[in-house]
Amino acid sequence: MIRANGRSGPGRGNRQTAEQRRDGTTLPPGIAEVLAALPSSAVVLDSADRVLRASSAARAFGIVRGEELVISELLALARQVRRDGVIRETDIEVAVRKFGPDATSFAVRVAPLGGTGLVLVLAEDQTEHRRLEAVRRDFVANISHELKTPVGALSLLAETVQDASDDPEAVRRFTERMQTEANRLTAVIQDLITLSRIQGAEPMAEPAPVDLNAIVEEALDTVRMPADAKGIDLVGSGAEGITVMGDESLLGTALRNLVSNAVAYSPKNTRVAVSVGRSSSSVDISVADQGIGIPQQDLERIFERFYRVDAARSRATGGTGLGLAIVKHIMTHHRGEVTVWSKEGSGSTFTLRLPRPEAGGYGTRRNTDRQEAAL
Repeated sequence: MIRANGRSGPGRGNRQTAEQRRDGTTLPPGIAEVLAALPSSAVVLDSADRVLRASSAARAFGIVRGEELVISELLALARQVRRDGVIRETDIEVAVRKFGPDATSFAVRVAPLGGTGLVLVLAEDQTEHRRLEAVRRDFVANISHELKTPVGALSLLAETVQDASDDPEAVRRFTERMQTEANRLTAVIQDLITLSRIQGAEPMAEPAPVDLNAIVEEALDTVRMPADAKGIDLVGSGAEGITVMGDESLLGTALRNLVSNAVAYSPKNTRVAVSVGRSSSSVDISVADQGIGIPQQDLERIFERFYRVDAARSRATGGTGLGLAIVKHIMTHHRGEVTVWSKEGSGSTFTLRLPRPEAGGYGTRRNTDRQEAAL
């Protein structure tokens, strides 16, 4: 409704403030609609450096407050662009979080908007992209180290065997160590292949009924010899007659990894128990040990690739640093989850939680986790 004095009615005043100044500065036709469709933080400054238009993202990130562009670096860049008309791009980090030291990384592009003195500032949040790049770099560095260590050891041992060719006992001892390092190298490569398969776009097998009793027995059988050597009692319970829908091979791999870790990190003459139970919506497979436990500060990171609570002990037990990452991704593929309870000196309990078959929860994840699949 237009009043007699020509001023706009209720609700029009704010729009005038946002897109049309009292001095007559307005957005060119169609610009407002384009800015509204952009996912980036978008800000239009007038000739006096006041905010003529700002997207909700720009305000949410704290780049704009009221009618001011509060990031001094962006304001200086906008003034340069207004002076010479040259489009500029840069990367900035802005401490825009309300709590903590975290900063948000932005890829910024600043451009003149016609010949009106208006300047457009576009800032795209690159924080997650930078995080993924850092994860990728760490992964390459870690895998290079994991492969270089056994390869270097094999090369050194081969030279030692040559020098000790006239000593049969030394040759036997060194060749046994060479076999150990070769097995370790094979394990790393196999785990990488498995992790790549479950993270990538390769189609998985169609879900089928999986007898949990069978995979529990198979997992316990694989660790029976090392468990006997340490006097560890292996116990399985509750799996009779319980099935889930999924990939039997992958679920077996996940359970074997947990049971192997339980035996490797348990002291002599203790117990490792695998139990299966059902709730109204899930089937739970728990692996409990009486081992050394995991420090509280490490619990959130143990499922990261190559993360080790105790690197020296992990290498001594033959771990690749990929086992728990594989477990996590297998459970994600099955629409399930893996949880952990642990206390230093008291042991750990890892639980695989799978949807019950009648809940219809299983499904392949071919189109999810794409960002991590590329790492």
